[in-house]
Amino acid sequence: MLIGEYQYTLDAKGRIMVPAKIKDDLGGQFILAKGLDNCLFMYPIEGWMKLEERIRDSSMVESRSVARFLFASAVQVETDKQGRFLIPQYLREYAGLDKEVTIIGASVRAEIWSKERWEAVCASLTNDQVVEAMVKLGF
Repeated sequence: MLIGEYQYTLDAKGRIMVPAKIKDDLGGQFILAKGLDNCLFMYPIEGWMKLEERIRDSSMVESRSVARFLFASAVQVETDKQGRFLIPQYLREYAGLDKEVTIIGASVRAEIWSKERWEAVCASLTNDQVVEAMVKLGF
C-alpha cells in the first residue's frame, strides 16, 4: 500500500528520488503518467496493467478520453543506482514541477505534485468535503 507524504527537490536534470517506503511498493520500474488535478501518477507495473485492463474492458465510447489522457502521456521509468528517476520535460511542464515537489502515497498509486499545488489542494479541502465524499462512497 502506497501511503505517506514526502518532500523532495528536482535536480538540474529533472531527476528525483523515490522515497524508500514508496519504492518498496513501486519497484525499480514503474509507470509515470499525467494525473488528475495537474499532478503525476506513479503506478507499479502490476497496478498499471490492472488499470489498463479495466479501461480496455470498458466501452470505447465511454473510455476513449481516459485512455487518451493516460496512455498518451505514460512512460515506463527505471530508478538508477541512487534511487532517482528522470521525469520527462513534458510531464514536468504538465504538473508545474520546477524545484520543490511533494510525493504522496494514494493507496494503489503515488502522486507527484508541485509543492505549491499540493499545499493549495490541502488548504482548500474542508472536513465537510471529506464527509460528503465518504458518504457518497458508502462509509
